[in-house]
Amino acid sequence: MTKPQDKLRGWAAARRTIMAGLRFTSLRLRLVVVFGLVALTAAVSASGIAYWLNREAVLTRTQDAVLGDFQQTMQTRASTLRQHPTQEELQRAAGQMANSSQRFSVLLIAEDENGETVRGNSDLDTFTLQDVPPSLQKAVNKEQTISSNNKYAYHLYWQRTVQDDKPYLVGGAKVIGGGPTGYMLKSLEPEAKDLNSLAWSLGIATGLALIGSALLAQAAATTVLKPVHRLGTAARRLGEGKLDTRLRVSGTDELADLSRTFNRTAEALEKRVKDMSSRDEASRRFVADMSHELRTPLTAITAVTEVLEEELDAETGSVDPMIEPAVRLVVSETRRLNNLVENLMEVTRFDAGTARLVSDTVDIADQITACIDARAWLDAVDLDAPRGIMAHIDPRRLDVILANLIGNALKHGGSPVRVRVCAEGTDLLIEVRDHGPGIPEDVLPHVFDRFYKASASRPRSEGSGLGLSIALENAHIHGGEITAANSPKGGAIFTLRLPLDASEPEPEDLEDPDTPGPGLGARTGAGDAIRAGADTDTDADADRSEGGV
Repeated sequence: MTKPQDKLRGWAAARRTIMAGLRFTSLRLRLVVVFGLVALTAAVSASGIAYWLNREAVLTRTQDAVLGDFQQTMQTRASTLRQHPTQEELQRAAGQMANSSQRFSVLLIAEDENGETVRGNSDLDTFTLQDVPPSLQKAVNKEQTISSNNKYAYHLYWQRTVQDDKPYLVGGAKVIGGGPTGYMLKSLEPEAKDLNSLAWSLGIATGLALIGSALLAQAAATTVLKPVHRLGTAARRLGEGKLDTRLRVSGTDELADLSRTFNRTAEALEKRVKDMSSRDEASRRFVADMSHELRTPLTAITAVTEVLEEELDAETGSVDPMIEPAVRLVVSETRRLNNLVENLMEVTRFDAGTARLVSDTVDIADQITACIDARAWLDAVDLDAPRGIMAHIDPRRLDVILANLIGNALKHGGSPVRVRVCAEGTDLLIEVRDHGPGIPEDVLPHVFDRFYKASASRPRSEGSGLGLSIALENAHIHGGEITAANSPKGGAIFTLRLPLDASEPEPEDLEDPDTPGPGLGARTGAGDAIRAGADTDTDADADRSEGGV
């Protein structure tokens, strides 16, 4: 059974659908409709007023002529009859009255000498007393009181009637002093035909005015919308990044002012973007220069820290126990600084657009196993990767992605970390799930942000804070994506989706990432060697502040 609420909802939905269908979406159409409505209103009003004025003029002129002629014939013909005429006398007088220039029918009524009512009809009973409205008969036969404002006891009365869908004018008067009562019937059909012709003419004129207004509206809409269309095209080009787009300005109207405002806005935007681009370029160049310049001293410091670490691990114990904690801190911080510089160099290549794929066809299970085995994670990772899933990808960059995701899960989620691999259509799907507390909801949108810290109380960490960001960039360069979420069963889950065939033609004008950019100068051999090391960065200690905690 249908409920009343369901019926109301159905009616509301139908009404919304109808209104949506009637809603005008074209400015040109709205202008034409508005012009048409204005023209139609003006034409109909003018035609209506013209028709009403002409109708009153035609009917009044005909009415005055007919009634004047009837009144005159009543005075010249009916008033000359004796007080009690015979039917033949009335018939003769009625025929004479009907022969006037207005050609109306006449009916005369009187009493003969015997007191009987006699009638004289000019049209042989085609015009009878039944054709005269009773109200008109009563008014004609009513005797008026004679006063200073009323000199006659009887007056001439008239009324317009319709008989058999034809208009008529009916008039009546009574001869003062006891003479006969006369009635006249005049057909207004010729005047009605003239008025119908006038109405048709006014209707045709209204239609022509409507068509003319539509054409005028079309021309006006074209004049108005052409600058608007140019403005829309320019705005789209500006949105596409073509900041040198400008409009040709002509005239002094509001649209010209709008075009000038657009040009000023575009000019200011272009200047602002150029300033921001130059600052951004200077910032990237500064980071690249700084990273490269740090490599030489870092190489020497790394060599020294390796010697110190060997001394710490030696059985001879040649390092003073008092300075052993400081030495271990120096070794740890040197490694952290080395990872940070390597990651900065990698990020700089992504920002500059010089990162390139070196694709190869590999077995995904073997690739993940090699990544885990190289970092001694076999005991802490549960791998579910069937052999035989082949993908054409960049093995080095896939290793960077996996090392960051698995290392991040081990550090902040806890073992065992489960890695599941499967193929979905033309995509490769790799899920990395831990068994930790998961990622706070307010951190989820920022897990891949650079240097994002989930907790202000932990501003420092062993990781560089760039690992997950670099992993995401490596996924993007493959045409893939990485998403982070909390598993319903607990823990965080990172999903890597890559196309099984990520090979793409390389642009011919793409700058070689190992070619020093303008202003950087040539790099030392140590710098180039460390750069190669940065390309294999795993960032296993990436802070979960960017991946959740």
